Amino acid sequence: MLAIIILLPLLLGTVLSASLHQIPRLIKMLIAVGISLTCFTLLLTQANMIFNGQTLLQEWQWLPEMGINWSFRLDSLGLLFALLISGIGTLIFIYAYYYLSEKSSLSKLYCFLMLFMAAMLGISLSNNLIVLMVFWELTSISSFLLVSYWQQYDAAQRGSRMAFTITGMGGLAMLGGFILLGQIAGTYQIDQILDMGSVLQQSPLFTPALLLILLGAFTKSAQFPFHFWLPNAMAAPTPVSAYLHSATMVKAGIFMVARLLPIFVGYALFHQLVTVVGLITFCIGAFFAVFKEDLKGLLAYSTISHLGLIMCLLGIGSPLAVAAAIFHIINHATFKAALFMIAGVIDHEMGTRSLRKLQGIWQLLPFTGTLTFITASAMAGVPLTNGFISKEMFFTEIVQTFSGTNALLAIIATTCAGIFAVAYSVRMIHGVFFNGKLGDDIPNKDAHEPPFGMRAPVLLLAILCILVGVAPAFFAEHTVIAVSEATLQHNIPSPHLSIWHGFNLPFVMSLIALFGGIGFYALLARHGKIKNIELESYLGNFQGKIIFEGILNFAEKTAKKIKLATETGRLQGYLFWIIIFAVALVAIPLISTPISTGTRVLTHASPIAVVLWALLFTGCWMLLWFHHERVKAVLIMGAIGLVVSIVFITLSAPDLALTQITVDVVSTVLLLMSLSLLPQLTPYESSQTRRWRDAIIATSVGLGIGWIAWLILTRDHDSISWFFVQQSLPLGGGSNIVNVILVDFRGFDTFGEITVLGIAGIGTLCLMDGMRAHGTTTTKGLTYRFTPSPLLVRTSTSWVLPVALIVSLYIFLRGHNYPGGGFIAGLITAMALIMQYIALGQDRAERLLRANSGRRYEKWIGIGLTIAGVTGLAAWLWTRPFLTSAHTYVNPPLLGSMHLTSAALFDLGVYFAVLGSTMLMISVLGDSRHSSMSGPVVPKE
Repeated sequence: MLAIIILLPLLLGTVLSASLHQIPRLIKMLIAVGISLTCFTLLLTQANMIFNGQTLLQEWQWLPEMGINWSFRLDSLGLLFALLISGIGTLIFIYAYYYLSEKSSLSKLYCFLMLFMAAMLGISLSNNLIVLMVFWELTSISSFLLVSYWQQYDAAQRGSRMAFTITGMGGLAMLGGFILLGQIAGTYQIDQILDMGSVLQQSPLFTPALLLILLGAFTKSAQFPFHFWLPNAMAAPTPVSAYLHSATMVKAGIFMVARLLPIFVGYALFHQLVTVVGLITFCIGAFFAVFKEDLKGLLAYSTISHLGLIMCLLGIGSPLAVAAAIFHIINHATFKAALFMIAGVIDHEMGTRSLRKLQGIWQLLPFTGTLTFITASAMAGVPLTNGFISKEMFFTEIVQTFSGTNALLAIIATTCAGIFAVAYSVRMIHGVFFNGKLGDDIPNKDAHEPPFGMRAPVLLLAILCILVGVAPAFFAEHTVIAVSEATLQHNIPSPHLSIWHGFNLPFVMSLIALFGGIGFYALLARHGKIKNIELESYLGNFQGKIIFEGILNFAEKTAKKIKLATETGRLQGYLFWIIIFAVALVAIPLISTPISTGTRVLTHASPIAVVLWALLFTGCWMLLWFHHERVKAVLIMGAIGLVVSIVFITLSAPDLALTQITVDVVSTVLLLMSLSLLPQLTPYESSQTRRWRDAIIATSVGLGIGWIAWLILTRDHDSISWFFVQQSLPLGGGSNIVNVILVDFRGFDTFGEITVLGIAGIGTLCLMDGMRAHGTTTTKGLTYRFTPSPLLVRTSTSWVLPVALIVSLYIFLRGHNYPGGGFIAGLITAMALIMQYIALGQDRAERLLRANSGRRYEKWIGIGLTIAGVTGLAAWLWTRPFLTSAHTYVNPPLLGSMHLTSAALFDLGVYFAVLGSTMLMISVLGDSRHSSMSGPVVPKE
């Protein structure tokens, strides 16, 4: 069920949202709401069980030897976040339908939102650190797409790049922390790691792991000094901002700290660092929010402040502090989502969200003003709202945690931040809806309340703010206790959530914050002073945005200098530095290693070995002599490849020989076609001094590599070949050990290789697309045509193709037990099709194949990767690791006993991927204007 909850928005949601462009907008909204509501309902069905202390675990093996599995875990903490993500997501989908105009793509927004929802659900439900990291990075990618939704705005592009850079760098640091943590614990399973807190803290690697993980959490949740990216991401559509700020993106770092809290609690560095950073963020965010001119900017800085509050509570780490943090996560999600949607309503109806222009709009939007009063009061922590109770709990923890001078400083700082929070909340209420008559600078003075569908999500959230604020024990206490216990992994004293906690120091702090904030705003608002204060002018170059852009500019300038110094356009220079660097890397570990000949008994060289050595030496010498003549060099390399194939045969490696021959032929054709676009001669660039230098380097490197090979071959070593010899048939179901290794034991590597091969083919298409010429072209008044191949060639190749296909089928079917396989069969088929290109010309050959300019070959690549991937996924149906093979014997009538293996399907995917990639590159190069594939070009009058 947990995988389904993630896959519904990831696959179904994104595919439907991206593909159904022609259906009515209302249907799109209903589909999106239906998917998110289904996720919410599925989660809600487990709420009673999970909030009563049980945990739901589901797992599919992926790379069990490396400790990486698709493992999911639903406990109270994960359930709370998943409910917030799917629940508020449902409201956002409804709101976005009314918010976006007809000119904006609702499908595009829903597609990105669904992708983002799936990523956040994956973070909340993951039980494996590496899998969680995958979803973590997916949130960065999807948020980048969401923030840059309006591509025509420069602010959207800059804001999305800034957010992606900061959170991406933090994610890279977090990956390092996860790897260190996994190495210390011996597992990446989160439920196992959480039980090893005291053991992990004793490791010397725990401190760097902690710092790296916190760096990722701080950047994602906009903690000081990385907070500046969040206000600069306000160019996103308001539904996106409401979703990111309330329940998703910025809460990911909070969730990460809460998820790993059991292993952090008790570690002094964690408590000191997180508490201080959270407290600084809380104060800075609240102060800057007061003076922001943009309504969404005010809310963005308020989000930073509240995230700092939650992070500070998690840093304190006591049971009641964690309970307060969990409670404020819920409260902040409700009032902040509502406030951002209100900001969207104001912008949508009034035509501006500038606080310098907005005033006195109560007469136009009284209903919206009422909702703003409720939700902004919750944000300020006014009594009878949910924000008041969690703020009181925060003040209580500050008073009880700190002592001495630190206590005085913490109390003053938090009280001041509370004053600022009340001030910016009052500004949003009074400064926008009251503060005199309707402003003269408002673009739309005939505004009216938006449709009810746009107000309904806000109304629901506002009601929740009041209900939880009036009766917290009934609506939230059980949930807060359950989630807190799941976070800390032990029982906690029950926090009594009530409106009145007595007349004490925290209550006095709240009173000071409330009346002080009102007074502070009144002082700033007198004679419009607050509208004339621009903090940016006082900060100058000490702004996070300016510092970040300065660092990027410095990095860019430095990179350009290095590029100009190293990118000379000379291949000789590039090879020089590559070889020198490689030699240095190889030489370093050999400094302290004996480099004498080993004790292994040597064998006598056979006559055929001497002949092959002589052929290889002759071929390499000819290649060195003729390397300036490109076509000759390629042909000589092909000959060297054939000699290597013979070497494989003599060493009893027929699989390698077949592969070498086919690869050699195809690569030779590809190189010849590529060189047809270049001058036939390589220019002589070396001086006499450089030639001697290059000769010395080449000779030294060649002798060095030969000597290293000699050192290895003259030493005994423990081979693992016995394992493959013993297990190839019983585990892989095949007697061809090489093929079984490729499609079974190392199938994951093979899957990666064919993926890279497919990417190379598509990359060639993208690079050469601008050089393609289709059919006949006219240049300088002359029409050019391609001469047909001789009749003998065309006739013979018509017989070659069916024979080659039969040979390919034979090579493919025998591959699991005898030399062959999908890779070799794909290359044989490709060679047969290349001959058709040569004989018939590319245009006619592709018409017969129905491969319009190679488009069919792209589909072949996709088919191959899909078959290979689905074959691997099918193993999960039997709870086996990804790409685990299965084999059996069947006895069909007439055919007798047959051996069937699932690896054959994987090999079929390899066949299509190799064939498609090879033919796509051939097609692109052959279709180029200057290619020699289609025969000589002659002018026609």
